[in-house]
Amino acid sequence: MLLHHRFIEIAKKNAKKIAIYDQATGKDITYERMLLASLLLAKKFQKYKGHYLGIMVPTSAGCMLSILGALMSGKIPVMINYSTGARENSIYAQEKCSFKTIITSKKLLEKLNIEPVPGMIYLEDIMAGIKLTDKLGSLLKTKLPRGIIKSVVQGESEEDTSIILFTSGSEKEPKAVQLTHRNISHNINNIPNIIKILDSDIFAGTLPLFHVFGLTTNFWLPLLMGCSIVAHPNPLDYKAIVESIKKYGITVLIGTPTFFWGYLKKAQTGDLESIRYAIAGADKLTDKLRNTYIKEHHIEILEGYGATETSPVISVNRPDANKPGSIGKPIPGVKVKILDRETDEELPPGQEGKIVVKGDLVMKGYLGDIEETSLHIRNGWYDTGDMGVLDEDGFLWHRGRLKRFVKIAGEMVSLVKVEDVLSSLLPEKVICCVVDVPNPTKGSDIVAAVTTGEIDKKKIIRNMKKMLPPIAIPKEFYVIEDIPMMGSGKVSFREVEKICREFQENGNEKDKIH
Repeated sequence: MLLHHRFIEIAKKNAKKIAIYDQATGKDITYERMLLASLLLAKKFQKYKGHYLGIMVPTSAGCMLSILGALMSGKIPVMINYSTGARENSIYAQEKCSFKTIITSKKLLEKLNIEPVPGMIYLEDIMAGIKLTDKLGSLLKTKLPRGIIKSVVQGESEEDTSIILFTSGSEKEPKAVQLTHRNISHNINNIPNIIKILDSDIFAGTLPLFHVFGLTTNFWLPLLMGCSIVAHPNPLDYKAIVESIKKYGITVLIGTPTFFWGYLKKAQTGDLESIRYAIAGADKLTDKLRNTYIKEHHIEILEGYGATETSPVISVNRPDANKPGSIGKPIPGVKVKILDRETDEELPPGQEGKIVVKGDLVMKGYLGDIEETSLHIRNGWYDTGDMGVLDEDGFLWHRGRLKRFVKIAGEMVSLVKVEDVLSSLLPEKVICCVVDVPNPTKGSDIVAAVTTGEIDKKKIIRNMKKMLPPIAIPKEFYVIEDIPMMGSGKVSFREVEKICREFQENGNEKDKIH
């Protein structure tokens, strides 16, 4: 069934239940009102030319309703990252997908202090322009049987594209990922089979919806399970998010390790006691973060793994099957193989190689890029670009991006492993990132960025030498108080590498830890 058709079913069933506690407006919105508003927007959106409709709105009822309205109007939402270069990303999306209209927020552009791009239309103006006759017409539709409502909104096949999302661009130019209704439904159908979600659950809607992790787990999953969402427009407002966990009794908290660190800094004992499930993904969950949550809040964070191209969840630890340090077992309906990096031969359990994935969760392809699509998908198997190991019990262990391995003196060194070791030796709540920078004689040097200079570098290096080969020890330690992050909560490795390279080239001693 199409995603927006499933929403209509749920909305009719849970008419008076609160769907969204919208922190952007302070309004509590029922499923019935969501259905009404999405039908109103669908009518407005039908007037815009083109097959695609850009959406650049923070996580809020407005963003969620825009996605639903776009699908009901027969258009494909194109989600635009506003956290890093909103104007440039808007133009890039328009050119890549050949469309003009972008639904955005006046408040957002004012906050970002940017001029609108031609084709931008403010959501506030659309809502203000809705007439009484429009409201009455849509209200009458909401009173019709669900089957009739579904017949008057657009959409035909589960194989149709339901959304365009852009890859993070942490390593190269973003690609436009086409995810179908079937792709996202695979996650929605299977996650509840391994993590018991109740319709009484309240989800923290903190992740941006231009990122697949947020789109699926903070929007479609709770919405189509008939749960409630506490929507926060700013994922970095850790204090407000912790306060909302207490106020609303949030039971499901899903985010990146970076965001979990942020909550930790603001939460007091007892603040998080309503949480039933805490699930982390998108970046490596360190032992330090996991153990601190257990110690201070008696919460076991479950680590998962996915990709934009897989809608996103591939594997996740679960309460009854959890191996800390692993990224869990593949979810039902997902096949995972480990292939030799050089020969592409399938490897037995315990051997490290490339992670490839098959199932209904794998994307339709990259829009307008047959070459990249064919490089990543072969015979239905998606090459994640990650290195990993499947153990004898079927748990997947992530060893890092293939691009986050660097060859030094003929040996492959995992930057992720170096990060893990360094993180374990740093003081509590100090964050680090490890990158490689060019070396004219050796090819590459490993360097570390940490968020404070108040560390004993010599002692840390002594301990690292006990745990890593000499070639894996960072050559320099630089202080970057605010390690560059992407809107999704991932570290922007390109930016960290750029800063460290500039420090190295300029011989900037004040930013170096001696």
